[in-house]
Amino acid sequence: MWMEITVKQKLDEKQMVTVLDELYGKVLKGIPKVSKPVDALANDYLVKNNSPEKAAKELTKYQIAKCGTSGFITGLDGIITLPVAIPANVSSVLYVHLRMVAAIAYMGDFDIQSDQVQTLAYACLTGSAIADVLKQTGIKVGEKIAISAINKVPGKVLTSINQKVGFRLITKFGTKGAVNLVKLVPVAGGIIGGAIDIGSTNIIARNAYNIFIKKEMPSDGQNESTSKNAPSKEIDPSSPEE
Repeated sequence: MWMEITVKQKLDEKQMVTVLDELYGKVLKGIPKVSKPVDALANDYLVKNNSPEKAAKELTKYQIAKCGTSGFITGLDGIITLPVAIPANVSSVLYVHLRMVAAIAYMGDFDIQSDQVQTLAYACLTGSAIADVLKQTGIKVGEKIAISAINKVPGKVLTSINQKVGFRLITKFGTKGAVNLVKLVPVAGGIIGGAIDIGSTNIIARNAYNIFIKKEMPSDGQNESTSKNAPSKEIDPSSPEE
């Protein structure tokens, strides 16, 4: 027997960025017995593919296929501890998406330890809203940008992007000032898994590919067609593991 409950947690933009900062740190280091450090994940794909472009596409295909699998985030629920209390399934989804984005950034030869790359990784999570988020901070979208230029994005702009990302994510998960989630919980207890929306994952992956592989800031409407027709083929057992 199952019942539906709504989980509400007050959260502002600053706290959401604190959550992202904590998760990004875990992405870089990995979670013991659960997931390897993100550079190790990226190197697995780089070794088995002949270009960063192909490695990023293979990683994306594998992640999208896994994200649509029921129970995918179960292994992370309850393991990720954060300084701000948010529902476990939200932190798990954010962790999985951030890890994918950071791996793609690494493949593109970016310094994933830098504040600039970290902030752009957060921006990728806003999905189809990324162009609007970047434009509001003065960054030109739809144009090629060199790694050196990205490394010079000033701290004031990074702070502005972070604030806008925090607001967008709160809006995405619920309403401003609160994270509202509906979960299916077994009355008798136990662990409930869940699938991550593959359409959203596809758009986030495309954002990361555009910025960190193509070295191009996403433009308006660029992701409109990516929320559908995501890869649904079975995962190749020979593909690198998570």
